[in-house]
Amino acid sequence: MPGIAVKVENLHKKMKKVPALRGLSMAFPAEGLHGIIGPEGAGKTTLLRHIMGLLTADQGSIRYFINDEEKQFSDVRSQFAYMPQTQSLYGELSIHEHLEFFKTLYHLSEKEYKERREKLLQITRLGDFTDRLASELSGGMYKKLGLICALLAEPKLMLLDEPTNGVDPLSRRDFWELLHRLKDEQVTILVTTSYMDEALKCEQVHLLFDGQTLLEGPPLAILKEQHCKTFDEVFLRYDSSLAQVKS
Repeated sequence: MPGIAVKVENLHKKMKKVPALRGLSMAFPAEGLHGIIGPEGAGKTTLLRHIMGLLTADQGSIRYFINDEEKQFSDVRSQFAYMPQTQSLYGELSIHEHLEFFKTLYHLSEKEYKERREKLLQITRLGDFTDRLASELSGGMYKKLGLICALLAEPKLMLLDEPTNGVDPLSRRDFWELLHRLKDEQVTILVTTSYMDEALKCEQVHLLFDGQTLLEGPPLAILKEQHCKTFDEVFLRYDSSLAQVKS
């Protein structure tokens, strides 16, 4: 099954009467590595939760496509995997016990489980640590375990909310290398981050600011078009122009 494409159109959402999304529209073609880039409070997590079906928009729509054919959310939901920003693993369970738990949760056969487990432990380099408790893992290893648990189901749409937040630079690099290896698995990957330098690690970037779409496209093309050297400059320019409008 090919990856799932997502199209977000004119999405509005208020959280406790405060606008979180303000007419946001974005397009995520299938089987790419997409970076949803924006500062804290831009609306990144709110967007992912809408795509995942955890929140309902006040206005607007989200559409899903497989091979350019539109699908109902109920038809593709089982192919989604979501890795939240907050800790979601069980500290008292080992890596092995987590994998066994998700094997049961996903109703995997013994053959499917063994094949996927071996492959995922190999590419994450966690094979020598399967007896270690989640509470004893480093930040980078903890994030990798969360990714493995999500990937056991072989999803076709993967939503990762700030997966490198609070992780040391070396583990951040390893995590992005892992995501690039997953591009060959016919999976659409959406990654949110507030680290502006990580935009250059994505095939497509989708810039968010104040609940609105700022820019979309290949990262280098956006920098060239905006005559900026970094994405920090892009956001600073937009922030300054917004402040002038408000004043």
